[in-house]
Amino acid sequence: MTDPDPNDPVAVAVELERLRGTLEAGFARVDGSLALLVQRSDQTDKQLADHEARLDDLERARWPLAGIAALTASAGVLVAVWELASR
Repeated sequence: MTDPDPNDPVAVAVELERLRGTLEAGFARVDGSLALLVQRSDQTDKQLADHEARLDDLERARWPLAGIAALTASAGVLVAVWELASR
């Protein structure tokens, strides 16, 4: 195929129409990709919020490590005092 004559208005119009079609198709593809990314981002945000809520529930439900250590130490002191008193 030969290059169109830049002085031929019909050839220029045809090339401009091809260019327009190519640009429209490209923009439609980009628009679809962006819509998909937004949808995935929304899903990720929902999952993150769900995980944060579940983690907060787990943190509230667990025994604090300091509390367990204090109970263990108190039990150890009570056992030691009981053994000394029973001798």
